[in-house]
Amino acid sequence: VQEPEEKKIALELLETEQAYVNRLHLLDQVFYTELMKEAKTGKTVPEEVVKMIFSNISSIYQFHAEFFLPELRKRMEDWNRNPRIGDVIQKLAPFLKMYGEYVKNFDKAVELITAWSEKSPPFQELIADIQKRKVCANLTLQHHMLEPVQRIPRYELLLKDYVRKLPPQSPDRGDAEKALEMIFMVAKHSNAAIAEMERLQNLWVVYQRLGLEDDIVDPSNELIKEGPIQKISTRNNSTSEKYLFLFNNMLLYCVPKVIQVGAEFQVHLRMDVEGMKVRELKDTEFPHTFLVSGKQRTLELQARSGDEMNAWIK
Repeated sequence: VQEPEEKKIALELLETEQAYVNRLHLLDQVFYTELMKEAKTGKTVPEEVVKMIFSNISSIYQFHAEFFLPELRKRMEDWNRNPRIGDVIQKLAPFLKMYGEYVKNFDKAVELITAWSEKSPPFQELIADIQKRKVCANLTLQHHMLEPVQRIPRYELLLKDYVRKLPPQSPDRGDAEKALEMIFMVAKHSNAAIAEMERLQNLWVVYQRLGLEDDIVDPSNELIKEGPIQKISTRNNSTSEKYLFLFNNMLLYCVPKVIQVGAEFQVHLRMDVEGMKVRELKDTEFPHTFLVSGKQRTLELQARSGDEMNAWIK
């Protein structure tokens, strides 16, 4: 007898979950546990570093190994009598918020592995040693660590497929649709958390380049565009190199510093975006020029090309 499509997908979910729990076991019970044991002897790396690398992998492992996988297995064994998995996935969804922390920490974890592998040969040797084992399948620690990052999108795809293949009168329809919506929200939440973190990191880097002027540092600002620009001086018909940072609420008109200690730029002028006007100037002597006039003052600026000028104006 041909198995119904939705059952095939539910079985695939169970199989991938089993493989995933094995991978989490390797990360938590092998890599983390052994690196931690060595760290405690004080020979390889500080314990703090190991904890920072693995973030909350232990909680994630426990949850999948002790709760979700067994529940899913029970469901599939009982499928013919009770063909449903939607309710179990609804129980899973809220716990997936735990992934936010792990995913947010991922880039830093990889940087730490690289940095400490250079600093501490015993640390590098221990990792290499574990990687040689059969259970690692010739893959690196970093590769295994990527798996939890990719798991939520995988649930989303499998569940979408499952809902699509369900017969209209299936007893699981209502639950499965609700579960899909919950997983979708968690996936969105975890992507939004990553995007927000990247935005803040990039903003912080910009603030450092500007020398962290107190009244400029504001976490709610958004950097829209930055780049070099020529300032036209109408008095002596010459141009000088400047640099612009355009935020959602202000334009910073800066001078690159000659001596690169600390900040790269000095802020010469802040212009509020509110009430600012921008228009192209048709200047034969200086092509690609535009005029920015704000409450504070008016600037004549020259871009390197027509495209660049249009990008700034836009």
